Amino acid sequence: MHSVKVSLIVATVGRDIELQRLLISLTAQTYTDFELIVVDQNTDDRAWNVIAPFFDRMAITHLTSPRGVSRARNVGIHKVTGDIVGFPDDDCWYPPMLLELLVARFHTAGNYDGVTGRIVNETNSVSGDARFDRRSGRITLSNLWRRACAATIFLSKETIEAIGGFDEELGPGARTPWGGAEDIDYPARAIKAGRKIFYDSKICVFHPDLSITAQADELRRAYSYGAGIGRVWKRQKFPMWIIGYYLLRPLVGACISLVMGRWMRARYRWASFRGRLSGVLSN
Repeated sequence: MHSVKVSLIVATVGRDIELQRLLISLTAQTYTDFELIVVDQNTDDRAWNVIAPFFDRMAITHLTSPRGVSRARNVGIHKVTGDIVGFPDDDCWYPPMLLELLVARFHTAGNYDGVTGRIVNETNSVSGDARFDRRSGRITLSNLWRRACAATIFLSKETIEAIGGFDEELGPGARTPWGGAEDIDYPARAIKAGRKIFYDSKICVFHPDLSITAQADELRRAYSYGAGIGRVWKRQKFPMWIIGYYLLRPLVGACISLVMGRWMRARYRWASFRGRLSGVLSN
């Protein structure tokens, strides 16, 4: 059996210490047949200065693109030479055996076209408000919400070629109202195209917790990401019970937080609810 090559596409903007942490984690991988495609969206040399010392330690391709995480990933997809493609965030990092476990799972999961895992924080707990299934199994539209996020999606190159690139109207930097959920839309499209994706709860990617405050920029992020979620629910025709349940969750959470006197969390939840509702109601 030939060695399976992994291609990792990381879009980066505004981060240097975090990007360096990711690269350091890649140098520690027990599985070494991989390439890193860095799609740089900075207006300065910060990303180049970070990756330059690593060129003799791994295969790195440095590209540039306009702002938008979906745009960046699409630029990277055109340069992929591997058999499996992943999309690490520029502030995530890998445990040493992640790629080894990933390739093994592709071999043992049967006739699957992709594998996903979960994210955990520095203390190895579930990251932030993310909720991931403890049980492994096949992903469907009904459980996709609990079994995938961008940093843990790994698809076969054939699947990437079949479904095309990310929707550039979605995701951070998209310059649209829909500032998130590109990582939900992408596997949903694969599933609807008949591709099979396996969720393995043992595959974990480290990611820092997102802060939940009432700062204006974070409230805008909550609203924008929520709008993207609602947009994807509607466009990909998610089951109505999924839409209803996850639409109401932040509303209920906002009410509970308000009763408990947790004002910042209440405002954050309310912004998330409003965003999701606007996405569902969008044309």
